[in-house]
Amino acid sequence: MKFRTGKHTRESRPAETGVIRKPWQDRIAVALIFPNTYPVGITNLGFQSVYRLLNEMDSVVCERAFLPEKNLPASVRPLRTEESGRILTDFEIVAFSVSFENDYLHILTILDLAGIPLRSKHRNRFHPLVIAGGVACWLNPEPLAPFLDIAFIGEAEALLPAFIQSYMKGAERSIFLETIAAEIPGVYVPAFYQTTYNPDGSLAATWHSADAPASVRRVIVPDLTRSVTCTTVVSSHTAFDSPFLIEIGRGCSRGCRFCSAGFIYRPPRFRDITTLADCLAKGKKVTDRIGLVGAAVSDLPGLESLCHQAARMGVSLAFSSLRADTLNGTLIGALADSGVQTATIAPDAGSERMRRVINKGLTEKDILNSTETLVAAGIANLKLYFMVGLPWETDTDVNAIVTLIASIKKVFLRESRPRGRMGTITVSLNCFVPKPFTPFQWVAMEDLSLLKKKIMTVRKGLGGIPNIVFRSESPRQAYVQALLARGDRRVSLALVNAHRHHGNWSRALAETDFDPNYFVSRWRDVNERLPWDFIDAGVSKDFLIKEYKKALQEFPSSPCPIEHCTRCGACPSIKNT
Repeated sequence: MKFRTGKHTRESRPAETGVIRKPWQDRIAVALIFPNTYPVGITNLGFQSVYRLLNEMDSVVCERAFLPEKNLPASVRPLRTEESGRILTDFEIVAFSVSFENDYLHILTILDLAGIPLRSKHRNRFHPLVIAGGVACWLNPEPLAPFLDIAFIGEAEALLPAFIQSYMKGAERSIFLETIAAEIPGVYVPAFYQTTYNPDGSLAATWHSADAPASVRRVIVPDLTRSVTCTTVVSSHTAFDSPFLIEIGRGCSRGCRFCSAGFIYRPPRFRDITTLADCLAKGKKVTDRIGLVGAAVSDLPGLESLCHQAARMGVSLAFSSLRADTLNGTLIGALADSGVQTATIAPDAGSERMRRVINKGLTEKDILNSTETLVAAGIANLKLYFMVGLPWETDTDVNAIVTLIASIKKVFLRESRPRGRMGTITVSLNCFVPKPFTPFQWVAMEDLSLLKKKIMTVRKGLGGIPNIVFRSESPRQAYVQALLARGDRRVSLALVNAHRHHGNWSRALAETDFDPNYFVSRWRDVNERLPWDFIDAGVSKDFLIKEYKKALQEFPSSPCPIEHCTRCGACPSIKNT
């Protein structure tokens, strides 16, 4: 799916379809905010799902708002909702859908623009209740803790109905917070928790009030067939070229050791083909370009059948990513028949050794064979995702990225010549960021100077290969992401500084009274208490430690069997959901 950019204002946007407008009388008014600009936010299926879910409740009216574009006139910057143009302080609840750590700073910007005190302790009964959910909150809400009244740990479909049912309109804030913290699993009220630190700066303990649980349990939907996640509001001003998106499932069975989605969404769950076909039919009413979204799209049972259905409907499909070892000729033929022009594959590492370390489960033969089959089937363009800075990575491993891409290009060229058409290979190179609730949560992020050197090595190595488009992530942005992903409540001070300096993180970090490298560039002992340890994410810590040790030994692990498994603890944990 291609990324698009462009400046848009609320006033200049074309008409949307699927907008939900409800009368306010006697309803709980919720302002749902995506802390980034409209083109990015409108494509986020989590955000769209929450919008639909809340408005399906008769007792709720939910309207959307987004981060204003930069450098717009002051007259179009006041933060108002899309549906009625109301300001955020008109609402009882301001809810943030947070998917990315780098959007944390935008939350402070939005609160400031709305005239809402940044810190929860400075708000009173006249201010909206500020809540947040989304995958970033599950992983580690602590850098945001001082700014939130509530953080949701888990999936919205499993949390929001109970929250709304328990909501006390006009009730004393403290009483309501005490009630839901004690009664609703997955509800985290930061004010009820305090942290203490050891002399060396490490976390000593997390204390909680008598009514709040010692451990906040992640809550998920065991059966996704009962919930549909696809685009509700259709707009041409999206970040991707597919205006209608369908979530095919959540989680991934493969267990790549760097990937948080592969662990916190366990067990992996897919929607049935009938449900997805109904979504295709819904999308066809508004567009012939539909994107399938998920961590493991090519693992979807019945994907071939779905592709054939799309072809019969005249729908062109796009995919978030495909596994190279699942792309057999039949599936690729089905993809080609449905109009797919670009396939995305994520080898992630260039060498076989490094792919064993991260438990990727892909061989070079898998990658080259899938390239051959894709191009031979008429899928002309290829996107490749790699990382640098992975733990225990050597210069040889970095050079192997260039070697592998050169081999892919040879196959690409060979298979393209008979067709008389040469497509494009786009290479995206990202910096590895250690994330909570993964086997790599204890490792350090690599030094920025080394990351820059490795990116330059790959860039130069690919410079002489035609028809290669190279893109790389800023190591500095990755550093900030790591700080926000791995930090504790002390990092909130850096967020306040960055907000005061309009996003200048260099100035912000220079004014903090802690060393950011302590959170970013430090290897952690497996016995150290981590900022997010108070969250029960379903996967046991012992299992993550075993996977960490396997990575050290370059030992692979088999994919999650999903059913009748007790290996990581996730399957038994959802029985009580």
